[in-house]
Amino acid sequence: MERVSMLEFRRDAEAIMRKVQQGKRLVLTYRGKPVMRLEPIRDPELGPDDPFYTLAQLAIPGGSSLSNDEIDEIIYRS
Repeated sequence: MERVSMLEFRRDAEAIMRKVQQGKRLVLTYRGKPVMRLEPIRDPELGPDDPFYTLAQLAIPGGSSLSNDEIDEIIYRS
């Protein structure tokens, strides 16, 4: 699988997104280490049961802010 550095992605995100839209799967690296995969979404329709859409239901009025890692843990690993 082709690797793309964070620097390359920042410099030319549009070209990299075009590659993904054409069906290519890429690995994004940060400081030489793989951190995530960039791949096309096979089913562009997200259903109402997608965890992303439950964010508002999980919010507590006046609650403290959460880090991205904490949000991911709550949504995707519950």
